[in-house]
Amino acid sequence: MAEFEVATGATAGPAGDDPGRRAAVRTAFEGLLQIRRLMNTDAADPEGVPAEWERRRPVRAVALALEAAGVPPSALDAAGHRVATGYCLGTAERPGVVRVEWLGPPGSGAAYAAEEGLRNCAAVLRRLGWEALEYRGPRRRRHLEVEPAPDGPPRR
Repeated sequence: MAEFEVATGATAGPAGDDPGRRAAVRTAFEGLLQIRRLMNTDAADPEGVPAEWERRRPVRAVALALEAAGVPPSALDAAGHRVATGYCLGTAERPGVVRVEWLGPPGSGAAYAAEEGLRNCAAVLRRLGWEALEYRGPRRRRHLEVEPAPDGPPRR
């Protein structure tokens, strides 16, 4: 059985409005919540704390959480050109930290939509026990750095 492929927004990978894809994402996310319930038995809110599996594969866990919440991923075509506006995930400079950007095709207005798009991403992730802090990089481009909240429940 092939491993479920998450939509990171950094590849020409899966995503879209396909009902089969939505069902697969829903099933994978329910599996993630079940892992949390089983692994976080001493937490007040087991579903609100990332499990060890997520801590070892944070890009995958964050991508699944965002897609399950209906946040659109960006995407590339086969030639490597950006064809969709949405989140794009990668690793940050620090180990275990995910970098979240809001990207789109040239002329899409993604840079102008980044504040709202990233704010939505941060809200989704904080509800699930991730700490999401916004930064500005070169040319004042916004991005989030996301990691498991240090002590269980997320800071608001």
